[in-house]
Formats: sequence, structure tokens, C-alpha cells
Amino acid sequence: MGIIQEETNSVKPKQISNYSIDEHPAIDLNGDIQFDNVSFAYPARPDILALRDLTLVARAGEITALVGSSGSGKSTCVSLLLRYYEPSSGRITIDGQSITDCNDNALRQKIGVVGQEPVLFDTTIYENIRYGQLHATKGEIEEAAKQANAHDFIMKLSQQYETIVGEQSVQLSGGEKQRIALARALLKKPNLLLLDEPTSALDNASEKIVQEALECSCAGRTTIVIAHRLKTIQNAHRIYVFANGNIIEQGTHATLVAKKDSKYRQMMEAQQVERTENEIDERVLGVQLEQNQNQTRIGVLASRVIQHTAFSVSGSKLTQRIRAKAFAQLLRQEMAYFDLPENRSGSVCNRLSSEALAIQELLGARLGVICEAFATIGFGFSLGFFYSWLLTLILFVYSICMFLISFFQIRWQAQLNKRSEGIFGQASALAAEVLRNMRTVKQLSIEDKLLQQFSNLVNQTFTVRRNDIIISGLLRGIYWGSQTLLLFMLYWIALIRLEHKQIQANDALMYI
Repeated sequence: MGIIQEETNSVKPKQISNYSIDEHPAIDLNGDIQFDNVSFAYPARPDILALRDLTLVARAGEITALVGSSGSGKSTCVSLLLRYYEPSSGRITIDGQSITDCNDNALRQKIGVVGQEPVLFDTTIYENIRYGQLHATKGEIEEAAKQANAHDFIMKLSQQYETIVGEQSVQLSGGEKQRIALARALLKKPNLLLLDEPTSALDNASEKIVQEALECSCAGRTTIVIAHRLKTIQNAHRIYVFANGNIIEQGTHATLVAKKDSKYRQMMEAQQVERTENEIDERVLGVQLEQNQNQTRIGVLASRVIQHTAFSVSGSKLTQRIRAKAFAQLLRQEMAYFDLPENRSGSVCNRLSSEALAIQELLGARLGVICEAFATIGFGFSLGFFYSWLLTLILFVYSICMFLISFFQIRWQAQLNKRSEGIFGQASALAAEVLRNMRTVKQLSIEDKLLQQFSNLVNQTFTVRRNDIIISGLLRGIYWGSQTLLLFMLYWIALIRLEHKQIQANDALMYI
């Protein structure tokens, strides 16, 4: 409900229908809905009428469709019917009774709304559907999901109805979100169903599934449909064509299409041409993508097999040569060499095994990753210089600076760790010595003195670590902040070069 959402934030409180808790006579939504000479202007644009003396009737138990261009007043009708706003003039009645005589909350409880962009909360699917009727049972919730064609795909999820939809429903597709929103609307068993372009943002496959669910849901209910795709409302009992806040045509699909110069027919023909072109483009593009994807898969698979095999074999051969040469050097040593504690047979065998293996881990598969990274960087800069040498040069200088910052940070961290290890070693040695000679310490009454020494050593590590945190924070701030500045500079220079027609827009977007 795009127009509704855009305008709600800018209106004044006195011009919005207030939430009412007063008791009003119950209204019967089983009757006809009538807009009688309704005019309305949004408070943010009081000089522009969104509706001009609008008169229309939605018959009970029938499907009424509202079509027209954006901003013609279709969604405004839904806003007024839900009493988000009050008409500037005229009145809206249901079965002859004005909706102003009804409690707002009671009215909305009898109306099911499904919008173009369904809003789901960051909780489970079960809870999102239950929001339609808080006192509903589990069986009623599952029945509503079945009516909305949502039960089957929900049961295929790992947690089924307990699946968390995530923030902004990132875990679900557009069609799945729409069906859950429909199930939530159907749970309250509404007498009136308002559908505000529910399939306009979906692909063809999702649209078909959602449309089938909508058609089943509309049976026997008074339904008002706002449609962008006219093929979805061909079965409507009455179609109203909007333009500039008023109705310019009305009738059934057959009668409107039969008129040669009708606005509805022009819209229908334009959408048929667009749909045909899109279907042809999708088929051609689909064939090309499928061929390219097959070739890409084969190439990636072959290159990965060759890469890992080649580097693993080379690493194994290197390990073999290192062990052979190391063993040969050991055989040339004098006997006194093996008398040293660190050169006993167990230590020598361990070095032959572990040190050669460490070299293999560095130069085997890991060397392949390093080569891949350098190749990617080289190819990326080469391609960048081809499209825009200036932007690439800026990025190259930035990369060098980031490399130097990372290098100095790693070097600083290594020196810091070395100093910290030395201090921790002294503290550990002092603690061990005290524990071994606890009786002597107590005899001499030097507990406070030794505790002070230990505290001084620990405080040294704190001072060193504090400086490390400050410097690391500064370097990380430069690193992350410079990325934003880099993007700003790249976009700024790209816009300047685009303005002077030195590069093409597609090249700039591809590079950035």
C-alpha cells in the first residue's frame, strides 16, 4: 500500500481518523460498499485532490477491481475505507450505514488486507499468522495457511511453523511472504477482503501460486482489488478505471475490452506487448545463461582439480626432498652432536617429521591460495586500468597504503607479543618460585614485597596492552574509515568524468 505508507508520516494528527475505544453500533460488512461523492486531499498536499467527487459501488459477495495509473486514487480509496483518513466531503457507507458510525478497531477486524509489500515481523511464521487473530487455535492457523497455499512450503522448512522469518523477512521469498500475509488476513475470517496489488512485485511463477490462493480466498467474500496486471482481474464482476482521482470507465472485462478507444483496452494491449517481449527475452536469456553456466561449471571444476592436485603433489615432493636432505645432513654430523639433549633420537625424528610437514603446509595447498589471491589482484587491476586508469590508480595507491598499514600492524603486534611473553614469563617464574619456597617466604615475612613485584610485572603487561589497544583501534579506524572515503572519492571522480563524457556510465558502474 505504497501511497498509504508515504503519506501517513506527513499528516497532522487532527486530520487522521483517531483510534476510538467508544462503543458504537456494530456494522454489517455483508452489504454493498458505496463511495458517495467522496473528495479527499492529503494533509501534506491540501491543494491537490486525490479523489474528486468519487462515486462507486462494490456489491456484496462480488469482486470489484480498481485499475489505473499510479497516483490516480486507487490506494486512497483503501485508506479511506480503513479510516486512516476522513473524507474532505461525501461519505462512505456499508449497507447504507456510514462507516463513521462504527468503532475503528471493530471495522478493521472484519477487513482482511493484503498489500503489495507484505510486512512480517521478526518472529516465527506461526506468530506472524496468529497476529491476524490472537485467540486463534493451532488448527485454525494451519487451516488459514492451507487456504493461502502456504501450508505445504511451510512444512518443508526445517522448523516448519516455528521458523524465524528474520529481519525484514530475509529468510523468505516474495511469494512466500505474500502467502503468509494472506493467511494472516484470512485467519480473522473477514467479510471484506482488500487486495492492494498483491502480485505486482512477484515473478511469474510466484504470481501464479499467489493468484490461485487469492481466487480461492475471494469466493463468497466482498472483495476490492487494486490491480496493476490486468490479467489478474479478468474475472472481476465490476472494473473501475481511475484517472486523476475520478472514474473514467466502468464495466466488466468483456465490455471494456469491446470498446475500441477505451483506456482499459489501451492498458490491456500495452501489457500484452510488454509481457510478450519479456517472455521472449527471458527464454532467449535463459538459453544463453544455461549454456554459459554449463561452460563455467566445467571450467571452474577443471581448474580447481588441477590447482589442488598440482600444488598437493608439488608440496609432497618438496617434503620428500627436504626430509632426505635433512637426514643426509644428520648422518654427516659428529658423534658429539648427538650427545646434546636437544639432539637425541626422539627429538631428531620429531624434527624430521614436523618441520618438513610445516613447510608442506605453507607451500602446498596454502601456496595455491596465495597464488590465486595474487592472480585475482593482478587480473582485477589489469581490467580496471582497461576501463578507467584514473579510478584504478586511486584504488592501487589505496591498496598500497592499506598493505603498509597492515604490515606495520602485524609487525607491531609481533613485537608486542614478544614483549608480553617475556613479562608473563617473568611473572610465572616468580609465582612458581614463591610457591616452591612458601615456608621461606613466610619465615622472612616478605609476602608483601613479592606481591608488589608480581603486581608490577602484571601492570607492565596492562600498560603494554593498553597502548596496543589504542594503536590497534587507531589503525582499524583508519582502515574502515578510509573505505568509506575511498568509495566517496571513486564516485565523485566517476561523476566528474561522466559529466565530461570521458567514460561510459556502464564502465563506471562495472568498475565501482
